[in-house]
Amino acid sequence: MTHKAHYSLKYEYELYADQEIERYKDSIPRSAILRISDEAVAVLREREQPEFDELVIWAEVDKIIRARLRIPAYVTWRRRRLKLLAKFRQPEHWGLAPDAPLVREIVAHADTRVLVAGIADGPILYLAANGCRVTALEDTEDAAERVIAAAGQVGLTSRVDSCVVGLDAWAPDAPLNAVVCTPAAFAHLTKDQRAQVIDLLKSATMDGGVHLVDTLVAGHRSRAVLSDDELRARYHGWDISIVSDERSNRTFLARKNVA
Repeated sequence: MTHKAHYSLKYEYELYADQEIERYKDSIPRSAILRISDEAVAVLREREQPEFDELVIWAEVDKIIRARLRIPAYVTWRRRRLKLLAKFRQPEHWGLAPDAPLVREIVAHADTRVLVAGIADGPILYLAANGCRVTALEDTEDAAERVIAAAGQVGLTSRVDSCVVGLDAWAPDAPLNAVVCTPAAFAHLTKDQRAQVIDLLKSATMDGGVHLVDTLVAGHRSRAVLSDDELRARYHGWDISIVSDERSNRTFLARKNVA
């Protein structure tokens, strides 16, 4: 997992603005970009700027795009961000029960590192909004970009690392406090590969850390890749329980014993 520092709101705002500008550039043809650069040159000449290089021109291009996109000023963005962030911190906003294991069992603060796989965007953003550093493993580039874009809306980009990689190809580079996944995250793995992945995640988890595997969500059983019996066998020596919340979601919970 990549370590990410906690950045200032001002930094997050600039990161948000830059991402919106780059996303716009990627969405239009080269001919449109060239027209904007011509407009930028004309603006610079109107200012009677005696000389300017390519960097100055592209900075002006970014200013023109920023105006076209109506990217809000920092003060406005900050006010909206704080209001939306307050919503993101509420489990109900994401359809999570207040007593859901993810809410109850993960102590969220700036040093909490969580790996998420096979889970919808909501829990990822909920954990990040509450201070966790989250690594989300996604199936597609589009899914990864969607998570980052949503995180950018409220200045959480520095707390979310969205990767297009499977559990079998991912390796932690820092200790984990929690792992949250569904059996679907293991769907393409053989039984031996599942065992290897779980052993790796167990060894990367700090004492007292938790692994949560959602096996029943809103009354619908997750794809039957990992049975309760296999999970129990894989987590021998950990404290194991099957917990449900008020919305009939069922989760396999394993907690690593403190040495």
